[in-house]
Amino acid sequence: MNYKALQNGSDIRGIAMENENGAVNLTENEVRHLAAAFAEWLKKKSGKDSLKVAVGRDSRLTGEAFVRASVEGMNARGVECYDCGLASTPAMFMTTVTEGYKFDGSIMITASHLPWYRNGMKFFTPGGGLESSDIKELTSLAETSELPESFDSSAEKLEFMDIYAEHLRNTIKNAVKADDFEHPLAGLHIIVDAGNGCGGFYVSKVLEPLGANTEGSQFLEPDGHFPNHIPNPENKEAAAAIAKATLAAKADLGIIFDTDVDRAGAILPDGRSLTRNALIAVLARIALTEHPGTTIVTDSVTSSGLAAFIKAHGGVHRRFKRGYRNVIDESIRLNSEGTDSQLAIETSGHGAFKENYFLDDGAYLMVKLLIELGKGHKLEEMISDLKEPAASVELRFPVLADDVSTLADSVLNTIKASVEIIDGWTLAPDNFEGVRVNVDEHKGNGWFLIRKSLHEPIMPLNIESDDKDGCPIIAKTLYEIIKREEMLDLQSIIDYIGNSL
Repeated sequence: MNYKALQNGSDIRGIAMENENGAVNLTENEVRHLAAAFAEWLKKKSGKDSLKVAVGRDSRLTGEAFVRASVEGMNARGVECYDCGLASTPAMFMTTVTEGYKFDGSIMITASHLPWYRNGMKFFTPGGGLESSDIKELTSLAETSELPESFDSSAEKLEFMDIYAEHLRNTIKNAVKADDFEHPLAGLHIIVDAGNGCGGFYVSKVLEPLGANTEGSQFLEPDGHFPNHIPNPENKEAAAAIAKATLAAKADLGIIFDTDVDRAGAILPDGRSLTRNALIAVLARIALTEHPGTTIVTDSVTSSGLAAFIKAHGGVHRRFKRGYRNVIDESIRLNSEGTDSQLAIETSGHGAFKENYFLDDGAYLMVKLLIELGKGHKLEEMISDLKEPAASVELRFPVLADDVSTLADSVLNTIKASVEIIDGWTLAPDNFEGVRVNVDEHKGNGWFLIRKSLHEPIMPLNIESDDKDGCPIIAKTLYEIIKREEMLDLQSIIDYIGNSL
């Protein structure tokens, strides 16, 4: 087995069930060997021979079998295992830092928002999630490790989601300080769309005990087929489903989680989406109220309006690279150098607060919103001065060359050279990824960013404009620059320009 093929950045991802889109490459056998490799790696890193590790899963169809296989692999290495059953990814990290538990490590069986036939593994220590370099080491260990012919699948059952939910409830109660301390959300109508992932606990174990009305919540039952919509706040069908439910329930807030609850989005009472720039803005406003002047780290595709919003409220905006781990690691680095940075968040909804172990936790992000509602604040008023673009588009260009990086670098250099000679174009300052160009009002009135993909042989292009017809104007100018790149599939921009102009 080529274990290296299963690495996806800082996670393991693979095809776990028969389907029409590819052959199975992640079975109980691979999971067993990877879990054993994690045990070996963890013993070496911690210097401890006796380890305690927790394992949890989302609602995927192969989840229970993969938990069992993980336990078997670690038992073969002498690890004491705890089975947390259905759990969220953030909760599995919390098993390593919560008083009374503080396990040496944890494994989460999940493939996030990917289709039902896929699955994967995330690994944690008390220091956080494993890095890409750590996963590379695990895959190497898995390829050479030997396991016995028979396996011990015994593990102590642990209902850790109860402990984790109590932590979330206490965070809200202690921050709101309502007259009715036990029910700080009384009088509020909050609904949840869990997408048949593992986020249904938020209704029964967080919102309802705090007094919220949750009538109208949907798709709370775990179902690994994901029959209603993809559990992904960025998916258009999912976003439409929670918006419709929020309006129908006349709720004060609609919440949508991805499968394993490390991401979340929200819907305002009028049906407007609180995702991407808007979600970052309201969380940045909260962080800046609590920590004036702090630095907010985001990924590279956030809008100019968000940058202006953060500055207007006394903050410093650091627009960094795509990839939630890049954003979080940059915030951690800034803090280590003496620059206060309380929030790191990507437009996908991966967000992490310094106060919460820099853990990307969708449930905790929603806790911060609920605290504001519990205090009587209106989220829409908190971001009333956020200027959103009039239009935006993302296009993806497949790279046809064998050497993807060299071709992409050539394209980026061509664009950089052209910026100097195109009137109305200027390179954006403090850009850390690809090429970001500001475009004046006569050439499209916005900006674009073109970059290398982190994991795929493509070059994504993001365009935003303050004019509703500005994006195709920007796209057309850019196309004229790169149209001779034969090893870049430009059909998407050709179609976009043709359909827009």
